[in-house]
Amino acid sequence: GVTHLVDTVSFFHIPPVMTHRRAVFLMILATLLWSIAGVVTRHLEAARSFEVTFWRSLFNALALLIALGVWRGAGLWRALLSGGWALWTSGVCWSLMYTAFLVAMTMTTVANVLVMIALGPLVTALFSRWILGHRLPRRTWLAIGAATSGIAWMYGGEALGGASFLGTLVASVVPVAAACNWIVLQSVSSRGAMKGEPSVDMMPAVLIGALLSAFATFPLAFPFQASLHDVGLLALLGVVQLAAPCLLVVRLSRELLAAEISLYGLLEVIFGVTWAWLWGGETPPLTTLTGGAMVIAALFLNELLGLRRRQRLRTGE
Repeated sequence: GVTHLVDTVSFFHIPPVMTHRRAVFLMILATLLWSIAGVVTRHLEAARSFEVTFWRSLFNALALLIALGVWRGAGLWRALLSGGWALWTSGVCWSLMYTAFLVAMTMTTVANVLVMIALGPLVTALFSRWILGHRLPRRTWLAIGAATSGIAWMYGGEALGGASFLGTLVASVVPVAAACNWIVLQSVSSRGAMKGEPSVDMMPAVLIGALLSAFATFPLAFPFQASLHDVGLLALLGVVQLAAPCLLVVRLSRELLAAEISLYGLLEVIFGVTWAWLWGGETPPLTTLTGGAMVIAALFLNELLGLRRRQRLRTGE
């Protein structure tokens, strides 16, 4: 697993020219990897709550230390020491994203957490407009509204029936931290492009986030109950479900707008429901299927209209 991660990191460090279509495909791949967490944790024998987050973050950090260490050598430590505010801000955001989701799950319903996360694209779009001055096309705003409505349709009724104010507040940390992270990544990439200089490498921020998350959840993970079977599954999550896709998304922040990253990230919910259906024995209700169809249709139409616009620009029509 770590060997494949090293290959992935190396591939995305000095990439060829990437088309928007390829960037979207890779973003969907990253979302697909993120989405396996639910179905994998269904097969845990004893590990629960903060212990799950601790082991997953620990293996995430170990995988990143090996992969980035092999790739960078001593340059990794120089990057950590001289990365500046952007690198460490992004690292804190990754840490909050890793941990707040699970904490919220222990305080309120899964449905309520997912509905809050569905606000991520809207929060990101607003931050992009206010902080970076990005003017999103109308089609993207419509896609954000339709996709958010789809998630709300899937889980809104359950959320209203089991909401907890404190749990909702913790859950809201996830979309806000994600939005801040995408904005920081976009800002660094844009600043480098404007100056004609290489952008600050933000991949070590993923390692910072993993280490902070592991340290924060370590005292809360006691008493340890995970079996060897559980540790193996959590190692899989740390490498495949966190390390690889998070590094990939950092690379894609140079190609996709922050709002696009957040918007396509909603597919994590759809993929997660699908995995639970296929391998977790959970049959989704009709509202889940119709809401999921709304999300997929919104993303498809947004990309289709964007493709047509790019074709018209190329042909000068």
